[in-house]
Amino acid sequence: MEQIIKEAKKTFSGLGWCYIAGTLAVYGLQLLLSLVLMRLKPDWLADGSITLIFSCILTYGIAMPLIVLLSRGIPKSRIERHKMKWWQFVLALIMCYSLVYICNFLGIMITSVIGVLKGGMVENKVVEYVTGGNMFLNFIAMVVIAPVIEEYVFRKVIVDRTVRYGQGFAVIASGLMFGLFHGNLNQFAYAVVLGMFFAFLYVKTGNLKITIAMHAIVNFMGSMVGGLLMRMIDYDELMALTQMNPYDTEGMLNLIMDNLAGWILLILYAMLLVAVVIAGIILCIVFFKRFRLDPGEVQIPTGRRFSVLFLNPGMIVFCVIWLILIVMQLFA
Repeated sequence: MEQIIKEAKKTFSGLGWCYIAGTLAVYGLQLLLSLVLMRLKPDWLADGSITLIFSCILTYGIAMPLIVLLSRGIPKSRIERHKMKWWQFVLALIMCYSLVYICNFLGIMITSVIGVLKGGMVENKVVEYVTGGNMFLNFIAMVVIAPVIEEYVFRKVIVDRTVRYGQGFAVIASGLMFGLFHGNLNQFAYAVVLGMFFAFLYVKTGNLKITIAMHAIVNFMGSMVGGLLMRMIDYDELMALTQMNPYDTEGMLNLIMDNLAGWILLILYAMLLVAVVIAGIILCIVFFKRFRLDPGEVQIPTGRRFSVLFLNPGMIVFCVIWLILIVMQLFA
């Protein structure tokens, strides 16, 4: 048994080091690029479209392929494929949406409280891209590139190499590492649950196309539909007005009336989201017994599972690095 525990810890530690390498690659190259641009093209650093392009190149073109390359030495298992009917996909999407928006709301509440305590809003780069970035670039980055590469790196790579210890290990590792890799509390709050949900679908179907499609839909609704509505209500101007004078009710009312069509659409969209969240909660309750995670080929004793997953060098360093980065982002 001790040999099994040792091998399991080695697997999770190895994954941790692979993703640490990807983390260092992202931040190291971003720092290097920023220093170069500050000397040669400082105006590019203020351009959201350019910074998004560079971020995608560094993250999806260099760091994540590096993770895949380094993880090839870790043994993996084959996951049996099962078909998923279209109506099952729809029900799963509704449940997924419900969990995402509940957790997103909690994340917003927590960061808002932290913002009040520190005397300023917590920076949210995603909202900045969505409300002020180029819509076409946002679509390519968030709806096309991100779902494909992230599902491969955080679902297939992690799940294939950990599922032999049990589907629970694979689901938790995939969700946690996916959430932490986002590097901010706003996204971490829902990315962990989203990652676990996608990992659950992957271990049950063995079909990565299902999670890629669902990931793309979630990103499309959040970044494209949500982003368009935020632009229609002039969200940036509203936030600027709120920060300058939160008691200027006349100015806010005028701004709302100037963008009345956008506010009507936003309210209708919010009502739809509330309906989806309620439906998702009901579905989660109804199908609760089906969220069963099967044991793996290699059995880990209940009392040793936490230590196997988290108490190994690679995972400890990975979690500590990203927790530090998240805290730094909160108080930047």
